[in-house]
Amino acid sequence: MSSTGFNSQNGAGGQPYANGPSQNPVALHPSGPGYNMAHQPPYNPTQVKGPMPPGPGLYNSGPYQPVPLVGSYQAPPGQPMLHRPSMGPPQPMTPPQSASPGPGLRMPPAQATPPPPVSANSYYQHPPSWQYGAPPPIGAPPSMAVPQHGPVANHVTSSPSPAPPQSSVGYNAAPPAIHNTMQPLGPPATLQGYTQPGSAPPMNSMVAPQSYQPGMRVPIAPPPTMRPTPPPTGTPNATPPPPLVPKTDGHIQTPGNGAPFPNSFDHLETGHTMTGPAPPPGPPARHMGQSYPALPPGYQNTSAPPNASPMHHPMQTPSQPYSHAPQQYQQTSAGPAQLSPSLAGLSLQSQTPEALRVVNLLQERNLLPPGPISPPTPCLPQDLQKINCHPEVFRSTLTSIPQTQSLLNKAKLPLGLLLHPFKDLTQLPVVTSSTIVRCRSCRTYINPFVSFLDQRRWKCNLCYRVNDVPEEFMYNPVSRSYGEPHKRPEVQNATIEFIAPSEYMLRPPQPAVYLFVLDVSHNAVETGYLDVVCQSLLENINSLPGDSRTKIGFITFDSTIHFYNLQEGLSQPQMLIVSDIEDIFLPTPDSLLVNLDECTEMVQDLLKSLPHMFGKTMETQSALGPALQAAFKLLSPTGGRVSVFQTQLPNLGVGSLKSREDPNQRASAKDIQHLSPATDFYKKLALDCSGQQVAVDLFLLSSQYCDLASLGCISRYSAGSVYYYPSYHQQHNPAQVECFQKDLKRYLTRKIGFEAVMRIRCTKGLSIHTFHGNFFVRSTDLLSLPNVNPDAGFAVQMSIEENLVDMQVVSFQAALLYTSSKGERRIRVHTLCLPVVNSLSDIFAGADVQAITGLLASMAVDRSVTASLSDARDAMTNASIDSLTSYRTSVLTIQQPGLLAPACLRLFPLYILALLKQKAFRTGTSTKLDDRVFAMCQLKYQPLAYVMLMIHPALYRVDDLTDEGALNISERTIPQPRVQQLSVEKLSREGAFLMDAGSVIYLWIGRNCNPNFLTQVLGVPSYAAVPQNMTMLPELDTAESQRTRAFIGWLREQRPFFPILHVVRDESPLKASFMQNMIEDRTESALSYYEFLLHIQQQVSK
Repeated sequence: MSSTGFNSQNGAGGQPYANGPSQNPVALHPSGPGYNMAHQPPYNPTQVKGPMPPGPGLYNSGPYQPVPLVGSYQAPPGQPMLHRPSMGPPQPMTPPQSASPGPGLRMPPAQATPPPPVSANSYYQHPPSWQYGAPPPIGAPPSMAVPQHGPVANHVTSSPSPAPPQSSVGYNAAPPAIHNTMQPLGPPATLQGYTQPGSAPPMNSMVAPQSYQPGMRVPIAPPPTMRPTPPPTGTPNATPPPPLVPKTDGHIQTPGNGAPFPNSFDHLETGHTMTGPAPPPGPPARHMGQSYPALPPGYQNTSAPPNASPMHHPMQTPSQPYSHAPQQYQQTSAGPAQLSPSLAGLSLQSQTPEALRVVNLLQERNLLPPGPISPPTPCLPQDLQKINCHPEVFRSTLTSIPQTQSLLNKAKLPLGLLLHPFKDLTQLPVVTSSTIVRCRSCRTYINPFVSFLDQRRWKCNLCYRVNDVPEEFMYNPVSRSYGEPHKRPEVQNATIEFIAPSEYMLRPPQPAVYLFVLDVSHNAVETGYLDVVCQSLLENINSLPGDSRTKIGFITFDSTIHFYNLQEGLSQPQMLIVSDIEDIFLPTPDSLLVNLDECTEMVQDLLKSLPHMFGKTMETQSALGPALQAAFKLLSPTGGRVSVFQTQLPNLGVGSLKSREDPNQRASAKDIQHLSPATDFYKKLALDCSGQQVAVDLFLLSSQYCDLASLGCISRYSAGSVYYYPSYHQQHNPAQVECFQKDLKRYLTRKIGFEAVMRIRCTKGLSIHTFHGNFFVRSTDLLSLPNVNPDAGFAVQMSIEENLVDMQVVSFQAALLYTSSKGERRIRVHTLCLPVVNSLSDIFAGADVQAITGLLASMAVDRSVTASLSDARDAMTNASIDSLTSYRTSVLTIQQPGLLAPACLRLFPLYILALLKQKAFRTGTSTKLDDRVFAMCQLKYQPLAYVMLMIHPALYRVDDLTDEGALNISERTIPQPRVQQLSVEKLSREGAFLMDAGSVIYLWIGRNCNPNFLTQVLGVPSYAAVPQNMTMLPELDTAESQRTRAFIGWLREQRPFFPILHVVRDESPLKASFMQNMIEDRTESALSYYEFLLHIQQQVSK
């Protein structure tokens, strides 16, 4: 294993480089007296494989805002008690005396049967390039301190001690130190507006079909015994993580030469302290009062955003739309007594659910379900499940949270959250109110999972503090009734958006500002990309999100920097050239960014002339670094978005780079070099940008190596995006041109949020310690997002700091504070509620195999950069071995021969093998360095639905499409062919097969393909007549053509980017790319799926 620490060396300068998850500094230092809970060492999947070097383990973290537990409450005599299913049994306020975790229910292991002998023709006769026999230990190497450039308070270094800290923070009635103080909420307002745009399919497609009125709770029949919803009987999915190490992603405050951050957004999102004495911590009981279904005060129907996707699985249609018939909400009275047998003590073993059905992976060949895989449904009471946050927005790797860290360690599964916080939604309740109700202690926003003790008091579901209900919250302007706070939308919708009052602003909301920085060197002009960018801007100039204050500007560069004066009154745009790139300055600071409404004609003139202006240039140099410095200077006063288009390796001025790729090592090297940046210039500049609310998006269009590992930092740490178009050329690669055009249109017109911050809170006892995605971590747990877009995903890792023994459920809340393109300050809040369990079998039953795989992929990317690619590969393999070993030894009651897995984890080894063969992690195959780095970028910041298609593409047979089982969407019939296994044995020379790999779609035509398909769909008379570079299907007036095009169109609509279609023949150069996605087959350097299973079985049976 590499001796490199988890803060790996950053290029030649040896500066520590932080590229991945950031650790919570609170987690790294003991925090004063508390309950003295003994901290369980976090599970590291490779512990059993070899000695661990000193350092923090995989899921380690320290205390995180613990607060006391509170339980049942008796209403004062004469006052009605508002009931809601209880969230936990009564418990005394005395701190627990023992730190020992409660033992989980475990099934006694039976006599183990020896595994069958490995057949003589197993893969062990042909040792692969992976050395699985003795995987190197994947612990945390000695950490390297990050140099301190900023305020000490925000500086974090990894703890060098081998064991995590023991102490946890004790409860204090004062607000925890992590949060700043808050101000009075202000006088109650007279009326509150509420916007509910449109109607949409149900937020959760897994619940039983019921009609649902947006803003109203469905009537709940009085449950005789409040049983939890059983896990879905379909095809559950769950997966364990690998031993990957926390790193700093988004970087813990080390802003190199960055400017200090003047805007304390931590102060904003945390809020201000109310005047007056704080209320008492509340009675020592945890009764769940009543939830608040509600119709919003006053609707305004606003149209859904373009490309808004309905709230359902990306590959699924909504099962039933909300009906608009008002329904009476019926309160249910379910106290702790009714709930405890069904939630607290329930082990799912009493009746084996589908998720725990034992599957012998070596015998069951066809494991893939015929259609999309739905996430497991948390085992919650029906009324809670109905209002829970949708899994497309907020998803946990485990839908049942273990009571203790030791139980989690025993399960060998990772605990983390995957978020898509700014996703386009067809239904989003929007509340306008001068009072945003939040917990006075932990600042949690009021949500459907709080308890109401009576009409005047509510209990926080994260810290259990009892809070007063503000007077304004008592009034419901819809029914014009008073005293019914349960009619409010804030406590009925798990996803909601507030229009924030002035307390949430440090300055007036910024305008939308767009700056385009364009490479105009000879190489750039040759590709022809400039025509596409200018044409796309001309077509979409009026669709850029914004208002009357929107500003726009342009910079072009080669060996010099060109600015454009677009001021009103000029007869044509004026180009100003700055040749002193060593000391860049703005020639006319006031006229380079202009109001778009006032100067539209001048902007259009520039866009029409730009492609011709540099048509005959012979300038080959590229001063990207100075151009970015100029962009930073120009946008610093306001903040905004920089869109950079680059076509070659920067070779002039600051930030210049040299080629680090050795083509001879592409195929042979087991460990890939140069995955980390060559210079810290781009990272430091990104941190400066983040401090001034500037995000940088990078479009890389090149046929040569561009060192994306270095250039990508400018987007990674400023919360931007990276777009990569290898071999882009207007004439030679028309498919890439089409893809670029479609992506650009989406990019220019999609929703955008400016000067944003996001904080994730969780119930006392849980701790968030590592973040994944594109951002900068500003203060322990506050993500700085100068721009936020609807296509960005995030992930966090968590640990259990205190035993959750007295809790039946825990909650997680993500709050995103941003400025809309219209200049409104808004807060989007998502709240997720999950049950707590005390048995290993329940943990396994709730494992979400796709979420685990997605989190694991992010962790593996970080491991590849900080340690080595081989370490990351071994870690992923060990993750599957460890989880199946834990299942075999601790959950199975009868030991049988074979490789046994619970049904919910049956796809885990397949997904791990798919990751090992994915472009980001594969070895032995010629993979360009930029291609590999871009694949890693995608795994880190794309939402889970798109990541899974990259990891395990979907294969369909399409030469025999029928309308049987088809979907009907907007009067279109969409065929639903069965998903096939990714193996050549599933291909047929007589058929045609479509492979959806996320960013690319292949249509493979068999040599003896049905002539009817060739003529009716491809419009050619024979196989020989299929064109080599076919990328579009002709629009033929035949049923077969309509079905095929409808199916491909439907697949494309599921994602925000545009996948290219390639028609592949046996002789096609793209056949190799198509075949590389056949994950279950053996290649020269990688095992087949069956061989991989034999290897895992050998390790599990040791």
